[in-house]
Parts: sequence; C-alpha cells; structure tokens
Amino acid sequence: MNETPYEIPLMRVDMTLNGRGESVEIEPREMLIDVLRERLRLKGTKRSCDVQVCGACTVLVDGMPVSSCTTLCADVEGRNVTTIEGLADGTRLDPVQRVFIAHGALQCGFCTPGMILAVKSLLAVEPKPSEATVRHYLRGNICRCTGYVKIIEAILDLAQNPERYQSEQK
Repeated sequence: MNETPYEIPLMRVDMTLNGRGESVEIEPREMLIDVLRERLRLKGTKRSCDVQVCGACTVLVDGMPVSSCTTLCADVEGRNVTTIEGLADGTRLDPVQRVFIAHGALQCGFCTPGMILAVKSLLAVEPKPSEATVRHYLRGNICRCTGYVKIIEAILDLAQNPERYQSEQK
C-alpha cells in the first residue's frame, strides 16, 4: 500500500518585527522561537528549557514578555514582536543594554537577551520599581552565572538615574 505523506498547509503570518513589517509562511504548529532563529536568522533569542521556565527565549509581544518557546508563531499575527536585535538603534544601545554592560550584569550572556527584554517591559510599566518588584518581575528569568546581584543593582541604578544611560554611546 502506498501512503501519501500528509502535507500541512502553510499559513501566512504578518507581524511587526523589531519595528518593521515582516511576513512569513509557516506551518500552523511552528513555535515563534523556531521562526525567529531558523527562518529569520535572529539568533539572540535563546533556546533552553522549551517549557516556559528559564526565560532565555523571552521576546516582547506588544510590549509584554512572552516565552517564544511555547508561543505559536501564528499567535503573533498582526502583533508587534521585539527581539534583542530590535533594541539597539544602529550602534546606539538601548539604556537597558548599556546599564547591563556598565554594571557587568552578565557573565556567559546566554540569559542576557531574555533578561534585558524582561527588564525593558518592567520599566515600561513601572519606571521606578522597588528591589522587591524587580525580583518578582524577573522570577521567570534564570541566570546560572551571576547570582542576580549585579543585575538587580543595574536595574535599580537605571530606574534611579535614567539620564545617565540616555546619552550617546561613546
């Protein structure tokens, strides 16, 4: 008996990706992380746990952090998606990126893109968070290297001194 392989029909997803319109043909079952990394070659979004626990795959969808490893790409139809690659303006880093560098709030860097995007979202809704709020907001982002001290210090410094990190990158 000859079996014909079942072909999954493709669907088109239109989104705003890092400030620009993007259309991609996908299978309905494809996860956002796979489309970002493999189809669109945005490698800053990291794959780790695949179960929405570690935060390494965090991207922003309409400004809110989501785990791209458990988000269907089809679910971002018509939405605004921001990856770590979308934060810098040319060679000018985003203030959150700058403060992480200034405080040495990273080591291996694997968790850093997801951590930075989570912080970006936090500061958009709570510009002057308390340490407790920062810790609570980052509970979904695991860092195995830093112990979080420098990360928390960096975020609190940015919240208290935003003008320090707004100037042109030198």
